[in-house]
Amino acid sequence: MAPKRAKRRELAAEGPRAATAIAALAEIVAAPLPELTRALSAYLAPTIPHSALIILAEDDVSHPLKHYGDAALASRVVLSEMVVARGSLDGSGVRRDRVILGGEPREAILALAETGPLLVLVDPGTALAADAEYGGGATLDEDLLHLWRIVAIRIRQPAREASPSYLLESRAAAGVRAEVVAELSDSHSRTLESLLAVLRSPSTDDHAARQAAVGVAARAMVQLRTSTDLVRTFTEEPVTSAFERLRDDLVPLVRYRDVDVQFVEPPVDGRALPSEIAHGARAIVRRAILASVDQPGTSRVRVKWDCDGRNLLISVRDDGPGDESLGHEALDELRQRVAAVDGEMTLAVTQGWGSELSVVMPLDPPHTHGDDPLIARLGPRELEILELMTQGLRNRAIAARLGISENTVKFHASKVFRKLGVGSRSEATALIAAGRAHR
Repeated sequence: MAPKRAKRRELAAEGPRAATAIAALAEIVAAPLPELTRALSAYLAPTIPHSALIILAEDDVSHPLKHYGDAALASRVVLSEMVVARGSLDGSGVRRDRVILGGEPREAILALAETGPLLVLVDPGTALAADAEYGGGATLDEDLLHLWRIVAIRIRQPAREASPSYLLESRAAAGVRAEVVAELSDSHSRTLESLLAVLRSPSTDDHAARQAAVGVAARAMVQLRTSTDLVRTFTEEPVTSAFERLRDDLVPLVRYRDVDVQFVEPPVDGRALPSEIAHGARAIVRRAILASVDQPGTSRVRVKWDCDGRNLLISVRDDGPGDESLGHEALDELRQRVAAVDGEMTLAVTQGWGSELSVVMPLDPPHTHGDDPLIARLGPRELEILELMTQGLRNRAIAARLGISENTVKFHASKVFRKLGVGSRSEATALIAAGRAHR
């Protein structure tokens, strides 16, 4: 009887442990995205000790790279290293390996979700082996992957919903990023092309040295183009792929409705869509279709995407009653999303024949800071820190919001002060407030 009593005690203890685990998971999922890495790291640390936790999630357009822990390491990790680490995994799963992070090989646990986000735990503890049982007969790696799948859905949620605030933030970030990338590309290209021209000149002495220098400059140009292509990969989506994801999204929405949804695909050679436009377009179409099929008598909806080189053109047409039953609430939500990316929306209704919603979404963001001499010289991270300063946040709060160290905040803040010609945060805040008041 003793083994049975022991088993009953074990099962009785399992309930509170499970409740505690669910509560901790709920805290992670409920955490704002800037604080999610801290919450996830704290949850995993007792089981998997680690020096840093790093996340790659391109659905978060503004901050595809998130980290918590060793600030010295995290500040050196670059996007391309995480992309290479993700490419080393053959599909979703968990693997323990040595990967290049911050320019040097480090022991790490990598977890990849089916939706694309990658979790990296750097310098994991060795107390638990990968195949050690960890509650309920599952292995530690299996439990880690299940947890990461749930968290990955949470990370993707803002992009999937594409709220107006998300689209505004993403479009602003895209504008700054595009300007910075263009400036860097032009500057480096001019420098390297000039260097190559000089080195290729027959008047230059020392043929061997000239050849070596040509090779260095040529490789630098290739690296620059590769970096630019990487940025495009993370901030753009082929229009055909974006449309295919839309079709997949709509399957569960109309599966149990007696409605025929027809798709008119965009041209295969259409221009790639910025990520915020792709996310916003899918959210707009999903909401429009739900509003359409909720009308009495709607049996068919046609969805069409097209590109004219500068805009994504969306049409959602139904055979409903063609009256006001489409719903003002749904239309207000759609207008807010369209306005967030400087687009236009029109609705044409014909009594007894249905309605057609037309949306025009510009593919290029407006110049974000080109007309503001006060902040045009600041980089993207400096702009973020300046904006949080103007909101009254102190260095520690800014560090927590952006997922960086307090020392890194101080470093960027000193650059902001120097570029603005001020000596303190109060002076910087007053200067920006005065500039905004005169615009």
